[in-house]
This record gives sequence, structure tokens and C-alpha cells, in this order.
Amino acid sequence: MSEKIEIRVYPNDSQDIEELKAEAIQHSGLQNGSAILLRRSLDARSRNPFYIYRFEVFSSAEIVETDLGFKLKNATNFPEIHIVGFGPAGIFAAFQCIELGFKPVIFERGKNVKERRRDLAELNRSHQVNPESNYCYGEGGAGTYSDGKLYTRSDKRGPVQKVLQTFVEYGAAENIIWEAHPHIGTNKLPAIIENMRNAIIQCGGEIHFEKKVTGLTKDGEKIQHLIVNDSEKIKVNEVVLATGHSARDIFKLFHRENILIEAKPFAIGVRMEHPQELIDKIQYKCERTDSFLPPSSYALVEQIQGRGVFSFCMCPGGIIAPAATAAGEIVVNGWSPSKRNGKFANSGFVVAVDDKDFVKFDKYGPLKAMKYQSFWEQKAFETNKDLTAPAQRIEDFIQNKFSNNLPECSYIPGIKSREIDEVLSFEVGERIRQALVVLGKKLHGFRTNEAILVGVESRSSSPVKIPRDKVTLSHTQLSNLYPCAEGSGYAGGIMSAALDGIKVVTAIHDKVKK
Repeated sequence: MSEKIEIRVYPNDSQDIEELKAEAIQHSGLQNGSAILLRRSLDARSRNPFYIYRFEVFSSAEIVETDLGFKLKNATNFPEIHIVGFGPAGIFAAFQCIELGFKPVIFERGKNVKERRRDLAELNRSHQVNPESNYCYGEGGAGTYSDGKLYTRSDKRGPVQKVLQTFVEYGAAENIIWEAHPHIGTNKLPAIIENMRNAIIQCGGEIHFEKKVTGLTKDGEKIQHLIVNDSEKIKVNEVVLATGHSARDIFKLFHRENILIEAKPFAIGVRMEHPQELIDKIQYKCERTDSFLPPSSYALVEQIQGRGVFSFCMCPGGIIAPAATAAGEIVVNGWSPSKRNGKFANSGFVVAVDDKDFVKFDKYGPLKAMKYQSFWEQKAFETNKDLTAPAQRIEDFIQNKFSNNLPECSYIPGIKSREIDEVLSFEVGERIRQALVVLGKKLHGFRTNEAILVGVESRSSSPVKIPRDKVTLSHTQLSNLYPCAEGSGYAGGIMSAALDGIKVVTAIHDKVKK
């Protein structure tokens, strides 16, 4: 027998979890029972924001089992599963391999987190992109430097609590288990991912860095070998493809090898940055002077002329980062440290695009959406000829005015005043403009020249889908290839990618054990 109890707590009241558990037990009437904190959320709709704590209280006679992480074992002599990519999907696929009786053998094109960090520092210093080690490629994938937002909560996707518990086990704060919008922080993620890597290796798994899959051989409906770094020929049985949304070389490889891929709708736009203090005033409807109130976030969605215009990857107290993966392109993303204590709030602000937008690139077949994406990234680079990003004040953009000067911005390589319309299609730019007008009416102060738009935000999701069977989860042509997570069009973010990694390995297990 159990009972769900909600307790309202104002920010300046005690947030002691054990005290609140005792209060929940008292409210339930189940004396001498036990309580588990399920979730904490913040209701900031009024001028007096408050937290809602939700507990489940159990009777004293009931045995309560909490969710645990993976049950790991020595996998040295287990059958091998090869995993391409060591981002969230690859990491959790590896854990699931070990739990289910397989040895993960992982090929990651980039470097480990320590070496990768040095390359990112050099990128910010010299503005030179290392095409194999950047904000998208390397240990932990793009997730390492997108600050660890863990927003997926639907258990329909898979064992959410198991993933969260695993992050805690390897160094994340315990509050990610019950926060409504859990977040780890870019400053903490590298050490956590390093701990995960060490655990996989200690169990007998193999992780090979700076090993890029550049080819493959096929025999009928199966992949026989992976070609690594153009020279190593690796015999494989089952292959999990977890390469992320920016692995364009994989898309090109598949197209060249006549492996079925499809152009996929995605979204493109800008990074939008406001002073964090301004967002706090808008969202809390008061000054955020209370240390118990976190830096405020937002989630914005509008329908403009039949298309969705929306914010994503919102980073309170964060910075805008250069996320290009090759020379000659500008791509912006965002992240926050664990305390989210920076001066600025940024988010992607993007418009859905589809086949209607890709018409000029039809000659590229299934790569047409990728070519469209690349075109606008290169256009943004052409404006300044370096990693300096084109930027415009929001009100100037709405009024079609050139910004004669720009406010301070968190984007480290720097910004230069440009017309944002130059680096977006008319269909995208005009919808962003109209959406900002609508939002200015709904959110007093949001439409302001204190805020800027920085272009372009183009890696919202993969522009290519790699089709897989709905039952076996293997590729529709190749029975031992398992397209997975963001890079194949089946996830969006750390949590959903991790869950998809678990899902495909479970499918392999079910097939092999029949």
C-alpha cells in the first residue's frame, strides 16, 4: 500500500529532504512508513514562486525496491558487439552489452575527454577547427559539451530511472533523480564520462579512440568488416551505429555503398541570448534575489504560417559555443555549468524545415537536407571568413535595421554585426521575426535590443534518417547493422540517445538468444 503526497514549499522555507519526507509521512497517515522523493518542480506562474515536492509514501510492512543502475560483470570472454561512436548512445549501449552478456568493442573517431578539452581550448584560442576533435566529436559525443540536460521523462522510451541512477553512480549529483528538469553541467560531465569509460574497460570492454570508420564490406544482407582509418579491416558480427547527428562522412559512406538512407526534416535558426537577469524578471515576475530560486529558463513554441518555431536546448547562465565540425562553416550551440551562474541565458530558436525547403538540393537525393544544412553554415562563415559569428540585436532584426554596435556576448570566438537574414532562408528568417513579435506581446521585456541573435543554429537534429525495422531494430537492408539514436534519426538529446542505445542492444540480445 502506498500513497502519493504533494507538498508546497516556498523558496525561503527549509528544503531539507528528510524533514519533507517526515512531513509527507505525517500527511499520509501511514505512520512508521517510508517515503521516496519522486519529483521536485518549480511553479513560477505567480509573483510568489514555490516548489512542489511529490513523494510516494509506503506502509511500514511494505518492502520498497529503488531503481538501480546496471549489473556489470566480467565481459572479457563474451561474444563481441561492435559499437561505432562513444556518445550517450554508445556509452549506454556498452553498459547494456555487459549486463546482457556481450563484450562491447567501441570505435570513437575523436579523442578522450582530457585531450579533447585541449583541442576545444585551442579552437577558442586560434579559431581553427580540428575536424576529428571538437564540440561534436570525441568521448561523450556532443552531449559532453551540451551541459547534460536530461529532460526525457517518458518511461515509454525505456528505463529512464536506470539511466539517471547510472549517471549518479559515476559522479552526478543525486538530485537528477527527482528534479523535474535534471541537469548535470558541462564542468562536471567530463569526469563522469571518464568514470563510465573506466568501468567499461574494467569489465573487459574495449574502447579505441582516434579510430574512424571509413569503410565497410558487405556480404549479401550483412556487414562483414568495418574499415577503420582507411587501413584496418575489422571482422564484425553485430554493429551498433551510434555516430551522432554531425557524422556527415557516415551518411556519405552509406550513400556511396548504396545502403538505404533518407533525407529527414530538421530545424534551423539562431542562438538567442538575453541577460539572465532579464529572463529572471520576466519568468519570476520579480527580482530574483532569493538564492533558493534557480536561474530561470523558458520553453517557447509558436505556429507561424503553418510551421513550428520553437526554442530548444535552453541554457540558463550559459554560453554560446562554436560547434562547427569542419573548416569553412559556422555552427553555434549552447551549454551551462552546473551552477548556471553566468550572466547570460541562451537557447536555440529554430524553424522546422522539410522537403519544400530542400528543392534546390534535390540532385543530392537522400543527402539533400544535409546539403541544405551545410549551405547555410557555409553562408554564415562567408560573412566574416573566420569563426566570428554573425549577430544582430533582436529589435534591430525585427525592424530590419543593421545593428551599429552589439552588446557583450558569451560566444568566445567573437561576434560581428551582420544582417541575420543573410544567413537564413527567407522562409526561416521571416518566421523567426514574426515569432519574436508574438513573444514580445506575451512576455513583457523579451523583445529588446539588450538581446541578440547569433547565427546559425543548424544541428538541432540529424538531416538524415537511417531506416530500421520496427521489430528487430536492424537496418532494413542489413540485418546486423543497428542504426541508433540522434545520428540515425531516432533520438534527440542525451536521455533519448542513451535509452535508444539500451534499446538496440536489447534487440540484439533478443535475436541472438532465440
